[in-house]
Amino acid sequence: MITAWLLLFAAVLLILANGLFVAAEFAFVTVERGAVERSAATGDAQSARVSRALRHLSFELSGAQLGITVTSLVVGMLAEPALSTLLSPVMSGLGVPDSAARGVAVVVGMVLATVVQMVIGELVPKNWAISRPLQVARAVAAPHMAFSFVCRPLISFLNGAADRTVRAFGVEPQEELGHARTPAELVSLARHSAKAGAIDEESARLFVRTLGLGELTAESVMTPRVDVAALQRDATASDVVNLTRATGLSRFPVYSDSLDEVTGIVTLKDALAVPAARRGLVRVAGLSSPPLLVPETLPAEVLLDRLRRLQPMAIVVDEYGGTAGVVTVEDIVEEIVGEVQDEHDPDDHPDLSPLPAVDGLPVWEADGRARIDQLESIGLNAPDGPYETLAGLVADLLGKLPEVGEQAGLPGWRFTVTAVDRHRTSRVRVERTSAPGSFGEDGEGVR
Repeated sequence: MITAWLLLFAAVLLILANGLFVAAEFAFVTVERGAVERSAATGDAQSARVSRALRHLSFELSGAQLGITVTSLVVGMLAEPALSTLLSPVMSGLGVPDSAARGVAVVVGMVLATVVQMVIGELVPKNWAISRPLQVARAVAAPHMAFSFVCRPLISFLNGAADRTVRAFGVEPQEELGHARTPAELVSLARHSAKAGAIDEESARLFVRTLGLGELTAESVMTPRVDVAALQRDATASDVVNLTRATGLSRFPVYSDSLDEVTGIVTLKDALAVPAARRGLVRVAGLSSPPLLVPETLPAEVLLDRLRRLQPMAIVVDEYGGTAGVVTVEDIVEEIVGEVQDEHDPDDHPDLSPLPAVDGLPVWEADGRARIDQLESIGLNAPDGPYETLAGLVADLLGKLPEVGEQAGLPGWRFTVTAVDRHRTSRVRVERTSAPGSFGEDGEGVR
């Protein structure tokens, strides 16, 4: 009987050891590498030990797996005979025949041992490690690394065999876990944090827009050529002042024969530096600075850096060498913080204005220049196509130059052309024709 109790005590110790290995495995995988490094930088010895373990994560996880396997096997070997010996008298006392008492005790003992092993040796340490990965990693790192050091030859052999097997399938094993977050993960994290109240919604929206900047190009953020206000080389400083009054803009491209031949950039500040009496005589060709030319495909992040360092306005050049449009720092900033109003901007510049609902479904009046990705804010997810703006989408659906009153549709949406400017859709009525996700959303192309 004493031997049975000793075996049971040893099994309990092994279950606790199994829990240590499980806790180490989950803590090392889930702990934030940055938090460990920051804690280690303060001189914390336990965190420094965790940091060393993370640099050899594959080896340490192999050690945890070895520990879990060995302890689980030995627990079964010790607990089964101990519990069957201790429970046999209990079964007899409960009226179980002596011939069956031993067998029943073995079954009950195996069930009890398995339940205790799963709860104490597996589930509890797993949940603890996931809930508090840094604290658990600091607590278990020393004994776990001591076990790994003692069993290093066996662990190295097993880990090497696993690496060779993985390489046979064309996969290169990694010693460290990649800890950098992808943009998609950061967006998901920001939205989850905003929903949980950890950060305010406006900060989360700003963060998501900032991450989205990496997916944009010069073509995505530019003012298209058709909307560019520019001056010929023989225009005067007075023309710059007058054009500023008319448009609210303060920078203009200067061209020679056509907008495809931009020779410089002139600003209102350049014009005002000329004495008022001479502004009608001084040509903008002598006031302009060299233009900054960029391709349509230049990433917005790189473009922003060039605009800040070299020139606050850039000329976007298409693949044929012609002028596709212009872009300023303000254009890119608006992608992050939304519409920016300054002292030169007109007071009303609505891109998307809500109108009274029809049959309970929302309606908007939209600027044809509104970009497709901006319309995602109202739930409109247009298919990929050869267009960047709402006007381009409507023209693509119509398959021809738009006319006032024409309609086009996508599943659940209807677009009505309400204004046309020089063959381009300038205003569009955007209507929801069915609730999101409802059956039977109309998807007619053209009417």
